[in-house]
Amino acid sequence: MYFFMIILCLIWGFNFVVMKLGNDYFPPAEFAAFRFLTGSIVLIIVYLWKKIPLPKKSDVKWLVLCGIFQTAYFNVAIQISLNYIDAGLTSVLTYSMPLFLSIMAHLWIPSEKLSMKQTLGIMIGIIGLFIAMDVQSGGSFWIMLLGVSSAVSWAIANVIFKLKLKTSDTVQFTTWQMSIGTIGLFIYTYLFEAGESSWGTWPIMLILYSGVIASALAFVMWSYILRHTEASKASIPLLLVPIMGVVCGYVFLNETLNTVTLFGIALVLLGIWFVNSRAARKGTTS
Repeated sequence: MYFFMIILCLIWGFNFVVMKLGNDYFPPAEFAAFRFLTGSIVLIIVYLWKKIPLPKKSDVKWLVLCGIFQTAYFNVAIQISLNYIDAGLTSVLTYSMPLFLSIMAHLWIPSEKLSMKQTLGIMIGIIGLFIAMDVQSGGSFWIMLLGVSSAVSWAIANVIFKLKLKTSDTVQFTTWQMSIGTIGLFIYTYLFEAGESSWGTWPIMLILYSGVIASALAFVMWSYILRHTEASKASIPLLLVPIMGVVCGYVFLNETLNTVTLFGIALVLLGIWFVNSRAARKGTTS
């Protein structure tokens, strides 16, 4: 399971660079819309090839909600944030999600209560994320709040999945929520965005990576991990994603990487180790 988590972190970390570059060629939500349209087409082909049945009628409303929270709003918030702040900082704000998910799971999923050691580990990791990016100098408070709201939105979708859709087929869930969210993204683009698209080989490559690898493949992997692991344990390794985002932003976009950033990364790694240590796992109520 940890192998899949590491691959997922690498894919999503680099994708923040791809998404920021995508804003050079498309209005923010439009890039996200084409990204998830591509991912949805791939998943629909797989869906039909595997002859996966339609979702149960009782699941449809939850799939719609997940599509809104996990695909539509989540990506509008990220892409707009990327227009104003660094890819690394955006990844930090987005991947504060484990804090919100763990708290929500503690409140609403009886089998996933947090121990004191896990709570402390989560707080260390989240503090490390904010220190790593020196948030106070990172840009507008409202833009950073928008970035954080993407984390809250994703956490809500994950709790819905754990409570209402855990028994659904992984490809079925990902295909439906992503397709529904894609419709929401195109509606938002039509109603609220202006500006022209710039097509070419490079923009298409960006869409293909972000749509096929970082959307279709990665979200199937995430749903699989979330189904087989407690929400708190599954989400904590995702703190590695913003570390990858910071490093990739530094390498590919010439973003700042300083001593404060390195200290924050060290705290993140300490938090991940602390939460996943044997003592912390034994202290969890299951």
